[in-house]
Amino acid sequence: MALLEIENLEVYYGLIRAVKGVSFHVEKGEIVALIGANGAGKTTILHAINGLIPVHGGKIEYSGYNLIKTPAHKIVRLGLTQVPEGRRVFQELTVKDNLVLGAYSRKDKKEIKASLDYVYELFPRLLERSSQIAGTLSGGEQQMLAVARALMSQPDMLLLDEPSMGLSPLYVNVIFDTILKINKQGTTILLVEQNAKKALSIAQRAYVLETGNIVREGTGKELLNDESIKKAYLGE
Repeated sequence: MALLEIENLEVYYGLIRAVKGVSFHVEKGEIVALIGANGAGKTTILHAINGLIPVHGGKIEYSGYNLIKTPAHKIVRLGLTQVPEGRRVFQELTVKDNLVLGAYSRKDKKEIKASLDYVYELFPRLLERSSQIAGTLSGGEQQMLAVARALMSQPDMLLLDEPSMGLSPLYVNVIFDTILKINKQGTTILLVEQNAKKALSIAQRAYVLETGNIVREGTGKELLNDESIKKAYLGE
């Protein structure tokens, strides 16, 4: 059984049908990408998985649990954590306080300390800035902090929403290298990303969304080499 299973997902905003019977799955250990233009429904799907918006119909199962009607804070305890679009770090708090808040669902202080060491090793820049106020970090550093904070809950699966948005090419590379590293260490990843080229280059599999429908699926490599995908999403 897949770690995450979506079947015939329907989401409405008022009278607008934003997600139209979408079905896909993510296997344990995979990086799966959702690509598509702005407004295709990518973020809406993540919010539905994470319990942040109501679902009109369909099935969302994670690790055998039915996520529909499961409150968002309980979903985190099941091992599923989202890094939101636009980073959303706690601007007034220090880097370290942001990270500790990411572990709010955990009790064991020793384990929390081990996670802190792990994310500092992953992002040495955050260790250097641990007592700095998060709002004073650069965009790239805030994105590192958002990913590190999500990892503090020890997720089995990470939902990443536009992790490269607004970042310089240097930070884009750092973030994507880190996603690969996190995945190699055992975390499953569902990646929503406008930078289709980058997403497809690291994803084992990918789905292409257009106006709330999945119109294509395949391996990252297949879609990277597909002429129609190149034209529509890769600027070639």
